[in-house]
Amino acid sequence: MKPALAFPPALLLVPHAARAQAAPEVGSGLLQMLLGLGFIIALIFASLWLLRRLTAPRGSAAHALRIVAGQAVGARERVVIVEVGDTALVLGVAPGQVTKLHSMPKSALPQVPSAGTVTTHPFASRLRQMMEKRNAPPA
Repeated sequence: MKPALAFPPALLLVPHAARAQAAPEVGSGLLQMLLGLGFIIALIFASLWLLRRLTAPRGSAAHALRIVAGQAVGARERVVIVEVGDTALVLGVAPGQVTKLHSMPKSALPQVPSAGTVTTHPFASRLRQMMEKRNAPPA
């Protein structure tokens, strides 16, 4: 008499068939995940745009106050020059506190060179000379 098989040969084919059906599920799952991620990123950008629109100053108040310059003087302290109408205020800004240090007419502020004027620093000009000398063809 023949010995009985411990398992039917059809069970050998089941894992292969299961793998063939799993491939489309992985692709659709990946597509669903990417679409969800795209939706969340679009929602973040829309929220930031809306927040900027709601917090932006409007009307005449938008141009009444302008920060001219600022300089850090400590870890969390700054000195800021602010234009308000025809007056320039020098303010000390610290966490939870703003102190007026000085006020002066707007005309007393030093004139900042226009954007078209290029000022060269000694280091920048020296670096440019070194780079040109290094990249020059040998004579």
